[in-house]
Parts: sequence; C-alpha cells; structure tokens
Amino acid sequence: MEFLLGSYRVLDLSEETGWLCGKIFGDLGADVIKIEPVGGDPARNIGPFYRDVPDAEKSLRWFAYNTNKRGITLNIETEEGQGILRRLVETADFIIESFPPGYLDSLGLGYSRLNEINPELIMVSITPFGQSGPYKNYKATDIVAWAMGGMMYISGDPDRPPVRVSVEQACFHAASQAAAAAMIALHWKESGGEGQYIDVSVQECVNIVNFPEMYFWDAAGYLAHRSGARRHHANITQRDVWPCKDGHFGWRLFGGRLGAKTNAALVEWMDEEGMAGFLKEVKDWQTFDLGKMTQEEADKWEEHLIKFFLQHTKSEIFNRAIAKEMHISPGFTPKELLEYEQLVERGFWTQVEYPELNSAIVHPGDFCKFSETPLQRLTRAPLIGEHNEEIYEKELGFSKDETILMRERSVI
Repeated sequence: MEFLLGSYRVLDLSEETGWLCGKIFGDLGADVIKIEPVGGDPARNIGPFYRDVPDAEKSLRWFAYNTNKRGITLNIETEEGQGILRRLVETADFIIESFPPGYLDSLGLGYSRLNEINPELIMVSITPFGQSGPYKNYKATDIVAWAMGGMMYISGDPDRPPVRVSVEQACFHAASQAAAAAMIALHWKESGGEGQYIDVSVQECVNIVNFPEMYFWDAAGYLAHRSGARRHHANITQRDVWPCKDGHFGWRLFGGRLGAKTNAALVEWMDEEGMAGFLKEVKDWQTFDLGKMTQEEADKWEEHLIKFFLQHTKSEIFNRAIAKEMHISPGFTPKELLEYEQLVERGFWTQVEYPELNSAIVHPGDFCKFSETPLQRLTRAPLIGEHNEEIYEKELGFSKDETILMRERSVI
C-alpha cells in the first residue's frame, strides 16, 4: 500500500517537545527513526504509566506520541556517534531536534554542516524561545511557555490567579506547527527549491493560539481577561459552559439573527415545561440586542436558564438541539468519547498491540482520511534500542561484533 510520505525518511532527535512532530510524519507514512540517547529518552520516565507501574518502557506519554516510529540509541557526544549520525543524514529528508541553540553546532552536527552532506535536508529545530533573541538560551517548561505565550492570562476564573490547562499543551502546539512548516518546506523543495532550516519557537506558537483574543481590543475596545466558564460579549460576561443534570454542555446566548433560531426554540421548549418565565417577554429574537443588556440582567437570565438545564441530561438537551437546529453541544468525558457513536462508526479509535505487555491499548486513529493514500496503520512506540540491529547492521552494514563493541563503549 502506498502512503502519502512513504518515500521519505525522518530522523527524530527531539525530546518530548518534538515527539508529536515526528508522530505526524510517521502517521503519514514516513520512515521515522527515533534517535534516543544511550539508555533511552529521559522523558520516558514521565508518567502516567501503564497500570501505574513506573517503568521507562511503560510510559503512556511515550506510547501516545511515538507510534509509527522505529527506535535506535546513539550517543552523539562521541566521535563515533557523530559519524554515524552523519551517515544517517545522507539518506534522510528531515531532521527534528529540540536541543538548546548552538548545541548541535558544538558537535559539528548543526544545519550548516549537515547541509553540506545533504543539500536537500530539511531541518526543524523546536526550542522554547527560538534560535535568536535575548531569551534564546532560556529554558522553559509547559507552564512557562503557556504563560509567556499569553494563554495563561486568559485562563481560569477572574477571582483567582491564572491557570494552565491540566494536560501539557504548549509543546504540542509547537510540534504540530513544526510539522506543518516542514510540509511547506517539502513542497518548496519538490517545486524546484532546496532543503532549508526551520526555527520554531514554542512561545510564539502559543502566542498564535490566542490571536482571536487580540481582536477584542480592535472590535470592542476591551482587553480579554480571565472569565472562567464565561466569555465577554459587549459590556457583559456570560457563560460558555453550562451545567446540566449529568454534566456540562457548551452554548452561548447570542442576539440578533445569529442566535434567533436557537433562542426561540429554547424558550419554546422551556414554555412547554412551564419554565420559560420572563423569557417569553422577548417577542422578536431577530432584533434582540444583547449589547443593551446589563450584567445584572445577564446574571438573572443565567440563573433562570440553569434551573431549567439542571432538569435535563446532556443527551436530552443534545437530541432537542438536533431536532430544532439549536447551537448547543454536549461536553463529553473521556469515557463518553470512547463510546461516542460518531467516532465509533468512523473507526476513529484503534487497538494497538503491545506484545511485551500481553495487552492492547486503545489509541486515537487517523487524524484525517485520504481516499488514495490512507494513513499508516498504527504500530506501537519502539522499545529502547529496539531497531539497533535492523538499522546499524542491516542498513549501515556494521557487523555484529562492531555493534557489540560500540555498545560496550556506550556509542549505541
């Protein structure tokens, strides 16, 4: 079967910052070789772990973001290791790395040197603040990038300090944007250009994520800030996330034509159950102007609506929304997502076999579907040095004795 990127090879030297970038290439069919330091990537020790047993070979984070990759170990701080990497570069189309700026240059493995070996090479560097500027040598965790990218300022409730999303996000935004940038560079190369170097800043990628918030100043003259489950609209804040009998759902009250159909259908439903109250006083939802509502009025509406929603389940609200074409959507739990009929019908979830665990683990499947070049079938993330023999002996031509000696010298 032919895969979209089946003729390309990727060397993935990245730490967790770039794992998703390599996975995207692997899912698209590229031959992704995950190059770890001797003993394995330190980030393998980050939990959660399979069945809560701490083990470098059982990190669920590693499992999630390193599928469809082959794995080798290589000490690039040794002269032998550097020579091996240069040999691998000869047949590579991409390199993904996330070392501090200047580190690879100090080893003779920077882009300028590798470009001499392979002028068509596309090299992607993902770092907290990029390769230039006064912050280029600063380190950053997810919370630092989330804060300095501006997202933390608008995350959380207004009466307490800002928060970040519980699951790390910053590096995954950067990695996905790095993959997109690499695809653009590939298109340029295939259109007659050459390989090139791509400098990705995690901070800048996070900043791009919150660009819609920047428009509020131009559009309405105010700065977005933390509002919890609420969002600003004109001179009031109102809910985006609403409680119901068995969870939460998403909906925002809009005025005018944008919200007329939903508002009218919702009030009609409330009236059927004797709970519409003062909302029936609105005679024409097409001309309803939310911008004239005071915060006191908005809070009164919210209190009244919540009483109604708490009488109904997500399923009841969603089914009514579908029937009446209302802009309301349920908030799913992870378990509900696994069982959700739409995703099940499309075969989104897939079982990936882990023979060493005597088990299979459910993974998200294809992130897109191509009619002629389907995504590669998921294979589990590699064990530490799992493909050393395959690559060093069968592809690079080292003898068994040579690989044993290199292992003893901590080269591989």
